[in-house]
Parts: sequence; structure tokens; C-alpha cells
Amino acid sequence: MTDKKWVGHLAAAGAYAIFGFNIVFCKDVANSGTVPPVVFFTLRAFGAALLFWILSLFLPKEKVPGKDILRMVLASFLGLFVPQMSFLFAIGMTTSIDTALLGSLTPVYTMCFAFLFLGEPITFKKAGGVAMSLAGVLLLIFNSDHSAGAVDRTQPLGILLLLLNGLSFAGYLGAFRPLISRYHVVTLMKWMFLFSLVLALPFSVSGFAQTDFSAIAPDVAWEIAFVIFFATFVAYFLIPVGQKLLRPTLVSLYSYLQPMIATALSIAIGMDRFTWQKALAAFLVFGGLVLVSRSRAAREG
Repeated sequence: MTDKKWVGHLAAAGAYAIFGFNIVFCKDVANSGTVPPVVFFTLRAFGAALLFWILSLFLPKEKVPGKDILRMVLASFLGLFVPQMSFLFAIGMTTSIDTALLGSLTPVYTMCFAFLFLGEPITFKKAGGVAMSLAGVLLLIFNSDHSAGAVDRTQPLGILLLLLNGLSFAGYLGAFRPLISRYHVVTLMKWMFLFSLVLALPFSVSGFAQTDFSAIAPDVAWEIAFVIFFATFVAYFLIPVGQKLLRPTLVSLYSYLQPMIATALSIAIGMDRFTWQKALAAFLVFGGLVLVSRSRAAREG
């Protein structure tokens, strides 16, 4: 393995490890009830955009033609706005373990989009793996809480939003790899987060007016700071590095780190518990992922 490949692997692993902590911290922020999801997303987009633009001042300038600016707008919508907004709304309706488990389906989505955009073949093992993982998702849905007021249990709408989250981000990984490869990570991210901020502002004005920032507890404020700096700025710096050096399917396989970290942390702090239904769902989801990852095309990715 070349040195560049190792950099790609370390970048992808680091990003998804951070995302594992991100799940638990975002859940805690949602449980506090002090920061609405759209306001939280706007804070993330503003913080990351500001940091990436400041960092760009110390790097050689890259000229981005108009056609690529438009592509970055679309990439921002598919890779940042939809995934993060759906995640932040879903986290209030799902447990940390279920959120992490559904997040681990990203490799399945990515392989489907890689087939559509990059021509990677879908083998019998891939199809069987997708079916097995889907069975695990359905088990979660049928054993989730259908009452609108449930806070500590997973609701079906939360599951659907997390599926949208994964599909949207996988579509971004598969469709925009050529764009990602053309520009420095900072150039790409500074524009994408700026566009995400612009998209979010019309939806967040009333939310900011209604948010009492003085009521945010210090520990929640630190979690928000972690999410903005590490789970948004640092992680989204690392993801394009991995994308430049590895195939989309291989980058997405590192999403396996999310459930391991999020599950261990959420159980350790008493935020969630592991039931036999979740154990069976996890077996089906990960069993499907093993089938998918062991297919020849996936290994070559």
C-alpha cells in the first residue's frame, strides 16, 4: 500500500470515528431541548464556513469556474444540507444505538450509487447483502415506538429521516468524486459550507429569534462546540482527503466505526440500552455489510 493510500485510510477512519462521538453528543443536545435542529445546523454551517475561509487565506488561491460553482451548490445540497438537516431532526426521534446502526448502512447505499455513476458491478453477494441489511432495518422499524411523544425510543419517522440521511450522503460520495478530485479540500469545503449556510438561513431566522442561548447548559455548550469544530470542520476536512485517495465504496466502509463508538459511549453513560431485538437487527445489518464488502468489486475499491 502506498503512502498516499495510508493517508486516505487514516483520514476516512478519523472522520468516521469523530462521527461516532457526534451521534451521542448531538443526541444529548437534542434531549436538552434548548437548540432547535435548524438552528443547530446553521451554527454548524456558519462555524465550518468561517473556519474553512480563514484557513484558505493561508493557502494558494484556486480559481473555480462558474460551472463548478454550480456543481458545488448541488454537492452542498446533497452532501451537507440534506444529510445534516435530516440527521439533526432524526436524532430527537431515535436512540443513539439505532442512529449508529442505521448509519452503518452507508456502504450499501454507496455501492448502489457507485454502480449508477461509476459503473461498479452489483454482484450476487452485494444483492444478498443489501437484502439482509434491509431485513435488519425493517426489524428496527417494526420494533420501534410509534407514539409521537416517545423521546427515549426510536420512532419510524426518525428511521426514515436517517435513511434519507444515508442515501443523500452516499449519492454525494458517488456522484461528485470527479469534482472533489479537482480541488484542494479547503477550496471545496469553504464553498460547500458557505452554500449550506445560505440554504439554511431562510429556515433558521425564526428559530434563532426563539432560542434562549442563555439557557444552554455549559456541558451542552461544550458538546455543541465539539460538533462544530471536530464533527463538522475537522471531519469534513478529512472526508474529501479520503475521497481523493480511495474509491467511494472503500471510504464508506469506515462508517462501521460509528456504531461501535456510539454504542459503547451511549451505554457507558446510560443514554441507551442494548436489547435482543437490536442485537438481531445489528446481526442482520452487519451480516449484510460483510457480504457486500467481501464481493470482488468492493475489495478492488
